[in-house]
Amino acid sequence: MQKVDFKKELKHLYNPSAKETAVVEVPTMNFLTILGEGDPNTTQWYKDAVSALYAVAYTLKFMVKKGELAIDYGVMPLQGLWWAEDMRQFSTDDKSNWLWQMMIMQPDFITAEMVAEAKAQVLKKKGIAAVEQVNFERFAEGKAVQIMYFGPYANEGPTIQKLHEFIWTSGGQLSGKHHEIYLNDPSRTAPEKLKTIIRQPFVVKEAVVAP
Repeated sequence: MQKVDFKKELKHLYNPSAKETAVVEVPTMNFLTILGEGDPNTTQWYKDAVSALYAVAYTLKFMVKKGELAIDYGVMPLQGLWWAEDMRQFSTDDKSNWLWQMMIMQPDFITAEMVAEAKAQVLKKKGIAAVEQVNFERFAEGKAVQIMYFGPYANEGPTIQKLHEFIWTSGGQLSGKHHEIYLNDPSRTAPEKLKTIIRQPFVVKEAVVAP
């Protein structure tokens, strides 16, 4: 049986330095995704959404392992895109107006038909109604900066600012949504030991050419 570790194959995307900001080119990849809104710490839908994503992701993993492909691969980390309708109101102090999209990357050999089958299995066996809101889609992020952050989610502010300042001083501008990749389970990990990849897509401003 073939074994694949996508975190190792995509090491530049999933194991960045904690000391230096890195510029990466993120390729278009397939994801299981689910949308929501509100404070992730208090909103029941957030818990339901994440549970649904993992249930479908693990069902797919075992379908592939036991099926014709016979590939054993590790389920990838949970990722989140975070934003607000008015980004001037996007604050780490008040998360009630946050919008989010939680995601788990899927290998290229996963198809829409396989996802539909996995969702049906989860709904039948576990009765997780939120799986009906799980989507399978391509996500293109492109050029981004990222860094590894250690510590509580509530203390990410200075690290996020560091990324933004790197972009601005490099002549770029923010593009796309604030992106985080969670390498630990917060329910089983002490806050000070949490590992989070913080990523921000950006574009390089076009130089103005004098006539």
